[in-house]
Amino acid sequence: MERLNMSMNSIPNGKGHETGEETTEAAKTPPGDTTEYVTLTRKGYANLAESQEFLSNMEDKKTTRFTDFEGKTSFGMSVFNLGNAIMGSGILGLSYAMANTGVVLFLVLLTVVAVLSSYSIHLLLKSSGIVGIRAYEQLGQRAFGTPGKMAAGIAITLQNIGAMSSYLYIVKYEFPLVIQAFLGVDKPSGEWYLNGNYLVIMVSISVILPLALMKQLGYLGYTSGFSLTCMVFFLISVIYKKFHTHCPFSDFTFNSTASVTSVTNDTGYNPACIPKMVNLNSQTAYTIPILAFAFVCHPEVLPIYTELKNPTKQRMQHVSNISIVVMYTMYFLAALFGYLTFYGEVESELLHTYSRLDPYDTLILCVRLAVLTAVTLTVPIVLFPVRRAIQQLFFPNKTFYWPRHIAIAVTLLTLINMLVIFAPNILGIFGIIGATSAPCLIFIFPAVFYIRIVPEEEEPMRSTPKILAACFAGIGFLFMIMSLSFILIDWTSGSSKASSGH
Repeated sequence: MERLNMSMNSIPNGKGHETGEETTEAAKTPPGDTTEYVTLTRKGYANLAESQEFLSNMEDKKTTRFTDFEGKTSFGMSVFNLGNAIMGSGILGLSYAMANTGVVLFLVLLTVVAVLSSYSIHLLLKSSGIVGIRAYEQLGQRAFGTPGKMAAGIAITLQNIGAMSSYLYIVKYEFPLVIQAFLGVDKPSGEWYLNGNYLVIMVSISVILPLALMKQLGYLGYTSGFSLTCMVFFLISVIYKKFHTHCPFSDFTFNSTASVTSVTNDTGYNPACIPKMVNLNSQTAYTIPILAFAFVCHPEVLPIYTELKNPTKQRMQHVSNISIVVMYTMYFLAALFGYLTFYGEVESELLHTYSRLDPYDTLILCVRLAVLTAVTLTVPIVLFPVRRAIQQLFFPNKTFYWPRHIAIAVTLLTLINMLVIFAPNILGIFGIIGATSAPCLIFIFPAVFYIRIVPEEEEPMRSTPKILAACFAGIGFLFMIMSLSFILIDWTSGSSKASSGH
């Protein structure tokens, strides 16, 4: 029994989770029924023997699963990967969100979202630690059987395909403008290198596909670090431009009207150049989903946990907390200095507002290129959970197989490229997908999985942790209803102000 307990203690940290269920049941069986107890105990010893055989022979294809990796990714690389998964194109819309909420209200909402995101990751790690599972879909299966597994897999697939498509849309529409500005081409005449469709295909084949073919997510730590460096450059540039832009600024489009420049130094007396601490208007409600989904990274948490060196729940929680704190700081500074540069004139896409200053500004062109690089290098990170979800749904008991690994990546990238090229108005569909799948992955699934998986002997249904988890799921339903309502209002009114990039 001492060896059996040692086996049970190793379950939360990784391997052998399929055998761990029977072993746990054996440990929980009361000694009153001696026959059943001995039988289950023998099963536990048999499972322990299988686990030892697996550890001694890592190349046994009958036992190895594609999710069974030997964690080799360092703590720092894991922080880079998770931070890159959090950081998305949504950072470009945070200044607009601050303009419609005010500095203080924005900070309060951002803090609440960061704390809720950390708590959500805590629920995921607690659930995975109890059953020794490190795949979102397997948690769903453990909690609700096949329907739970299917729901988690479909939500991850739809959410991440939408996110990857939004990143490639940025490449399609921004990359030609950057090349055009660098080459000084005022009026394009159909050059192929200024065609966004060609550029998306070229970037997908030359950059994204090779990175997506990596066997393990940990290998992308270097590209994630470079991607985050690009976003740091974006942040530094936003801060720099704040101190070199007068208020009110002179719009390049209407440069002939010089009247706006006559009061550029009167920032203390011009109402348009005074930041608002709290601002409530018709657009305030639209910014809440933007902030709510600013820390979406939950499909990537368990894959990163799987490949973490010396994995423990506490160690992975530290990875998550550091990533969230770093992104929280970058989000707030980018939003603050972007807002203090343009105040009420800031647009929903910050870089477009800088183009109104000078579309040929070399620094802003470099910033656009850096943002393009960052979102491009984020696509492979987001693709990994989709591929894992597909393998869990269709090949749950198969060993790692290179042709299948490559085929899924190529198929996904081909599908996403076709969506971006041939469906220019698909963003509304992505909005619906994001408004339903994102609340499920962030709020609802972690909470209900936690309630179902954590045994009542450890935490009764009326215990404080489970009551908090139930309230957390309720918040998810509230956000889902709110986001869907805003999208429907946009559709009926003909506007598109509720864009909530990840």
